[in-house]
Amino acid sequence: MSGVVDARGLSCPQPVLMTLNAIRKGDANQLVVLVDTDTSRENVSRMAASQGWQVTHVEEQDGGYRIAIARNPRRSIRKQSQ
Repeated sequence: MSGVVDARGLSCPQPVLMTLNAIRKGDANQLVVLVDTDTSRENVSRMAASQGWQVTHVEEQDGGYRIAIARNPRRSIRKQSQ
């Protein structure tokens, strides 16, 4: 299952917090995050990695970025076994 976080027009830390909330909700194994600044792109990517997710694709789109992230299965398995 996948979801979309539309954080266009928002300044950090809002895109990071919105993405973190979607990750913690646990409904999706993949997310697409829409942001419109370089800073948001970098911060969302860094936060996703810190949560055991990986950036699978970044695409410039409509003056912003479309960031595809996915749950890292190896990290999830390791966390569950601890």
